[in-house]
Parts: sequence; C-alpha cells; structure tokens
Amino acid sequence: MDDLNGDFFALLVDESCDVLRKEQLTIILRYVNRCGSVVEHFIGIVHVRNTSALCLKEAIVDYHAQHSLSLSYVRGQCYDGASNMQGDLRGLKTLIQQESKSAYSIHCFAHQFQLTLVAVSKKCLEVGELVLLVSNVLNIVGGSFKRMDDLRESQAEKVQEALDMGELETSRGLNQELGLARAADTRWGSHYKSFKNFISMFGSIIDVLDTIVVDARTLEERAKAKGYLSTCQTFEVAFMLHLMRDVLGITNELNTSLQKKEQDIANAILLVEVAKKRLQKLREEECDSLIDKVSAFCVKYNILIPNFDDFYVNSERSRRKVADYTILHHYRADIFFKIIDWQVQELNARFNEVTTNLLVGIACLNPVDSFSSFDINKF
Repeated sequence: MDDLNGDFFALLVDESCDVLRKEQLTIILRYVNRCGSVVEHFIGIVHVRNTSALCLKEAIVDYHAQHSLSLSYVRGQCYDGASNMQGDLRGLKTLIQQESKSAYSIHCFAHQFQLTLVAVSKKCLEVGELVLLVSNVLNIVGGSFKRMDDLRESQAEKVQEALDMGELETSRGLNQELGLARAADTRWGSHYKSFKNFISMFGSIIDVLDTIVVDARTLEERAKAKGYLSTCQTFEVAFMLHLMRDVLGITNELNTSLQKKEQDIANAILLVEVAKKRLQKLREEECDSLIDKVSAFCVKYNILIPNFDDFYVNSERSRRKVADYTILHHYRADIFFKIIDWQVQELNARFNEVTTNLLVGIACLNPVDSFSSFDINKF
C-alpha cells in the first residue's frame, strides 16, 4: 500500500458466501504506482452482516479507515450487475458517488455479455425452456457415479466409431473426454460450454436416459427420464441447441478476449461492435444453413424432421387452432430472427452510447505514443 502514496484509486468489490454460509466482502484497489504501472492490490476480505448496499458501504469505509484511505479519493468503481451494487437509487455505486462524484462506475464488459443471455432467456420462452431442460437432464444423468461411468463409456465408443468411419480427425489435443458442463447465470461462458457439450455428447446422453427409464429404482426417476428423453428427441430442441450454440459462440469469443489482461478499452469497444456485426451476418445469411445442419443432426439421431411447408401448430393450443403460417416461418421469424434481435438489443442497451463515449474519452487519456488516441475535435 505504500506505493499508493495517498493518491487516487479505483475500487473493485464483490461479495459471496463461504462454506459456513457467512457473507464475505472482497476488496481490491487498482491504482498507478510511483513507477507509472497499473497495480491491482488485494487488501482483504471482510465479514458483513448482510449484502445491503448500506452495510457494504459501512464495511468498505471502516476497512479503508484502517489503511488511512478515504472514499473521496475513489475515481472508479467496478462491481457485478446486482441491484445492490449497480442500483441508481440506493445501490453501492450511488452511495460511493455521494462521497466522491468522480467515482465513475463501469460494469465489467465480460459480465455484461453473460447477462445478455440471462435477459434473453427471460424474454424468450423457448430459450428459457431449453436452459431448464439441459439443466434437468444433466442433473439426472450426473446423479450417480454409475451413470457418469456409463456416459463416459458410451462417449468413448461413439468417438472410436466416428474415428473408424473417418468422421473425426486425429491430432494432439483433439477428441478429449468431455464433461457435463453445468451453466450458471454469473459464470462467464458457462451456457455456451453447456450447450456445446450437450450437442457433442447427445448420443451418449440419450443412451444413459434410455438406461435410466429401464433400470432406475424409483418410478419418479423413470418417469422424469422418459419425459426428458421424449423432449430431447424433437426437432425444436435440436434447433434451439444449435442456434444458441452459434449465437453464444460469437459472444463467447468476445468474452474470452475481454478477459485478457493486456486488453485495452478502445479495442474492447471495437470487439463489441465486431460481435454485433457477426450477429447481424448470422441473421441475414445463415438461417438456411442452420436448418440444414440441424436436419442432418436429426437424421443422425433418428429425430423426426417436420414438413416445413405444413402450417404450424402451437403445442400449447388445441390442434384445431392451426396457425396461418408455416413451420418454416415459425422457426425463421418467431425463433431465429427474434432471438438474434433480442441479443443485439441487449448488447445495445448494456453498451449504450453514453458508456461507450465515456470509455473512449478515458482511452484517449492514454499517454502511449504521445496521446495519439486523443482527438480534440471529438471533445
């Protein structure tokens, strides 16, 4: 802390429960030391009674006082997207800004990308159903060591079969054993990995569900497995799995890039724009190829492919109430276009013009190459 030298600093805070279910607050400072290098300094973990914004602020003030630090020197705040942190009325960022008006809050870019999926899943029924289905299937398949062994054996057999048929290439690092990746709303990239592995292990997952239907000890487990098995073997689930894998594949690459230590602000903003353009290209050019890819997947696993020229029937309505549009229109307009549009809208909302301009302005203060990024005509 000596190299802080009583200068300005940014505040990074997060909270979580320990194994004893006690709320703990992690405090990190970011500042420029006497040598001109950016330093992130972990200063401690503090126990808090609860996670209200006021309680968190009191804990931060008390801990800073122990190190002779004042909130008036805070020039930046970085938290997750929880309401107690980012709330405009009573969030921690607002309480800190009351002490220091220059303590600007920047929401972590990578975390914002993860939240776009959470937001879309709450808007789109099909995405929400897919997230719930994958979670339930992984829970029942991974419910015992025996089932996990069965899954690994089945996957190994299918990989060897694909290698023998020339469907897979052999090389160092390829065809490694995959795991059941469980998704979490706040775990970056977890939904992408979960959907990706589910597709790769689909045949093995179906095999284990078949076994559970026959061999499970309780009627409840057999009934659940049978229901999941029927749902998984539908064109709609196959389509949603592939669509979400492709959409999240774009944002996952960006997530990975944003978490690199050497990443700068200007390049991060550029990467966000690149992701938006790739999503737009996916929307405009790749719907037909996605349907072809999903159809090939369905042929491989004996899943019924609908006649896309038939009129769409909503499974939640009486079969007598047939829609006045085709099945192809449903998948193209009601799902494919809508999910991508919502994803782009969430990106635009979370990376809005005000935040972007602020970050560009901060990036222009970079002294590298004699402030080459600074353009006086923009400010």
